[in-house]
Amino acid sequence: MAQQPKFSSPGQIIPIALHTEMEQSYLEYAMSVIVGRALPDVRDGLKPVHRRIIYAMHELGLSSDRPFRKCARVVGDVLGKYHPHGDQAVYDALVRMVQEFSSRYPMISGHGNFGSVDNDPPAAMRYTETRLAALGEQLMLGNISEAVVDFTSNFDNSQQEPVVLPAQLPMLLLNGCSGIAVGMATNIPPHNLGEIVEGLIALIDRPQLRDEELWQYIPGPDFPTGGEIIDTDGIREAYLTGRGLVPVRGVAQIETLDVGKRRKKEREVIVVTELPFQVNKSAWVEKVADLVNNGKLEGIADLRDESDRNGMRVVIELKKEVDGQEMFKKLCQQTVLQSNFGIILLSLVDNRPVQLSLKALLQEFLGFREATMRRQYQHELTEAENRLHLVDGLLRALNHLDHLIEILRHAPDGSSAKQQLQDQLQFSEAQGDSILAMPMRRLTGLERQKLQSESEDLHARIESLQKLLNHRHELLKVLKKELRSQKRKFGDERRTRILKPTFFPSDRLPKPPEPNPHPQRGPERAPQAQAAIAPTEPLLAILEPELSQPDSPEILPEPFSDILLEPPLSSLQPASASNQSASPVEASLPVSSLPVLAKKTDPLPHSVSIDPGSTKGTPSFKKTNQVIKTPPADTSIPAPALRLFTPQALPSDALVSLTPFGEIGWRSPSMPIPDDLFICVEYPRNNRDQLILVTDTGKLTPLALSEIPALPQTQPILGLLSGVIQRDCDRIVAQFFMPEASDEAWLLLSASGRIKRVLTEEITDLTPRGLSITKLKEDDRLQFWLPTQAQPELILATDGGRVLRFALNDATAPIMSRSAQGNGIVRLRSQEKLVGCLAVSKSDRLLLISQRGYGKKLPVNELRLGNIGDIGNQALRFAETSDALAGILRLGASSVLHAWTNRDRQLSVSQESIPLLNKDGQGKKIVNLGEGETIKQIYWA
Repeated sequence: MAQQPKFSSPGQIIPIALHTEMEQSYLEYAMSVIVGRALPDVRDGLKPVHRRIIYAMHELGLSSDRPFRKCARVVGDVLGKYHPHGDQAVYDALVRMVQEFSSRYPMISGHGNFGSVDNDPPAAMRYTETRLAALGEQLMLGNISEAVVDFTSNFDNSQQEPVVLPAQLPMLLLNGCSGIAVGMATNIPPHNLGEIVEGLIALIDRPQLRDEELWQYIPGPDFPTGGEIIDTDGIREAYLTGRGLVPVRGVAQIETLDVGKRRKKEREVIVVTELPFQVNKSAWVEKVADLVNNGKLEGIADLRDESDRNGMRVVIELKKEVDGQEMFKKLCQQTVLQSNFGIILLSLVDNRPVQLSLKALLQEFLGFREATMRRQYQHELTEAENRLHLVDGLLRALNHLDHLIEILRHAPDGSSAKQQLQDQLQFSEAQGDSILAMPMRRLTGLERQKLQSESEDLHARIESLQKLLNHRHELLKVLKKELRSQKRKFGDERRTRILKPTFFPSDRLPKPPEPNPHPQRGPERAPQAQAAIAPTEPLLAILEPELSQPDSPEILPEPFSDILLEPPLSSLQPASASNQSASPVEASLPVSSLPVLAKKTDPLPHSVSIDPGSTKGTPSFKKTNQVIKTPPADTSIPAPALRLFTPQALPSDALVSLTPFGEIGWRSPSMPIPDDLFICVEYPRNNRDQLILVTDTGKLTPLALSEIPALPQTQPILGLLSGVIQRDCDRIVAQFFMPEASDEAWLLLSASGRIKRVLTEEITDLTPRGLSITKLKEDDRLQFWLPTQAQPELILATDGGRVLRFALNDATAPIMSRSAQGNGIVRLRSQEKLVGCLAVSKSDRLLLISQRGYGKKLPVNELRLGNIGDIGNQALRFAETSDALAGILRLGASSVLHAWTNRDRQLSVSQESIPLLNKDGQGKKIVNLGEGETIKQIYWA
């Protein structure tokens, strides 16, 4: 974006290109529309106009137990104080928050005509009245203050307004939202409150919960107008990628009507009682009438709307011998009785539009809710400590009453008395003011007892608040308790039926889940979430296909709710650009700085040995230099159990261990490693008490060892970060203990090829909020972080098979400050990515593995020592055009190489089976992969 010219003197004219000025002005306008009008905030789910309406009603005192007030009064306050736009725009937003057919859980109550599902306009604002609904008052405005959320000045700096409301539930999902900005749009459907609460609790209990398991709690949207969702493929796509198309159909019954006058005569009628969300009933009835009058829809004798305040009822009377089922199908095909709802989960995250998955959206809310609770409890703790300070001063004054009276009797004025109290009895200034303001009745024995009781209560409250702030699992317990309370108070039954109960292929047989030791956690909540869902075929049709009968929908039996179907392995891969590009990058780091993936896949299953020479992968026990771990055919892999734990002191010989799935734990050297947990790297504990984590956003954040559980329990390392840092980053690049030497240098390399080194002394002032170690462009990410130590050379590798060798000095990787971006060291071709960065010596050997399973060893001295900007050496040529370099490692003491494929298979290869070759050639096929299967990560044991 072009920079605005700076005028050095009044009246100066600087020529500027028209297209430059237009580009800058239009981008500024577009961002103002995106942030200030059109898109909701992911935290409270509100656009600025809705947030200002609710806060203005709160300031007016329009609570749910107060009388209604004219809407014109509310609109006037919103316009005059916070939202200087058109009054009709504010009133339209207020009306929509009142309409029960527009909002699943209205946050505002209305009195008067606020429109109808027939698109009738609401009455003028001078006639209608409003007040806050109980749900909106308690869930959106509870404990609102400047201590809980940030406030900012309004448009004329005369008032303060909240940047975000302290929402206690994700209203973005409960009520949904639609909006059109410049170049982007959002369309989020409403959901059921009880299901959202169950999903949030499941994510709190199991942060590594897979998307498919989360969908067991939140099966799909729940529209305020009811209807039926007839296919879940669009829901699955939207919940996974943030965008999908969901077909919604109205609900109708076929009845028999007696239309005879003199003799009995019956006809079938179709009675429509529910329409898809946002469908205009009167316009739909008019469309059906037009189709009948134009001869495009035959077989309808009469059409009438019998809807009243008790509900919708549109009666379509059919002619003689017309089949009602066939007519209903025609209505769905030719009218909006069946329509598609396009889901776009786009919202503002840190004032930036981001398209999120369902899990990411819930995680964003949980991070925000945890932050607001911490701010609230910290504020209460400060107030309680201040009050306890004053109460202790009053009690101490009563214990020295004679000396106190003597000081007051001889003091010439109040200031002198307060100063003598501070000097002689060591009271603070605040205690002195409180003592001087104490009335005489406080000297009585009853008042002394009240002060003593208040002091004890304050001590207990402070202890409770400190426990909540210092122990995250205690805070999460309170959060879960609040969520369950809100579900009991505001939860209701699902209105929209889902005719297809599962997101998985019908040929996958259901498998019972692992017994859950915690009755309030895990899949036991599934029956509540699935109670109102009807499948397209009964339970018997799924378990025994040969006995099934088509077209026999019925309500889901209760036992089916406890069945957890195994998802296809391909569905476990996130469909985001960041995750697609991260896999080959993560495979290339040395053992000392192996990155941790942001998301965990299934635990490693049992292992069998296969013959590497076999082309079909048939099990064989003749050769064991290659191990492929795959689950047995008849067992399901249970989800990981709850990972909450009590902070503990680690023994002096503890080893902090990481898994290739992004989880962390500690063990003693004598403790056996669990069979299903492959430890990829270990860190011996030194005299430091913090593990430093490096995120791809260029931030360092400390992790206290007391937060790490003991094996066999593990904890997702990304979930241990603070809320802000966790939302910003996609993965952990590296982790290390702070070295003793302050002059040790660390090398940083971004995805775009910018490199620099920083000294340890630059990262000594770490706080829990993190420390930025480098400056990155908006589209760049930190990709590699490694210690240089005494290694004199640097190796870089790209997925195109290019390997570049540099002398590691101030010219190639200069030592810079934290605020520097670094220098460009490699020029990447189109669609080319960095997959390796190693600090080596000329006597080392390298290991190169391609995505299709080819590999070779290569001496470092075979590579030409180059300069910045060189193209390097083509160190690995590919036998297949679709192949690419998966990773590069430095040969060490380990004898077994481990690899992980895109189909969640772990492969182990003996180092001796990989040939030593020169830089020319493609290497040797060392593993057998299936069609479409590729290696995405490699590491040493």
